[in-house]
Amino acid sequence: MITLRVECYAGYKGEETPRAFYIGETRFEVKEVMDRWLAPEHRYFKVICTEGSLYILRHDVQSGTWELTFFELKKRNKIVLE
Repeated sequence: MITLRVECYAGYKGEETPRAFYIGETRFEVKEVMDRWLAPEHRYFKVICTEGSLYILRHDVQSGTWELTFFELKKRNKIVLE
């Protein structure tokens, strides 16, 4: 798994929602949160970024760390699984 730096928005309930994240120095802006779900120790977010790729981000609530658990890159009208 890849550790991320994540920019979040805390809604009226104080729940953090990712708005952008960094892999190394590359910034990925979240266009839409497609889905979200809870596990006992983690929160997951399925997001589409502005370049059209799909990512699943995992937030460890206790440690505050974020990880990339899945991605599907969109390239030239084709989906490429990595």
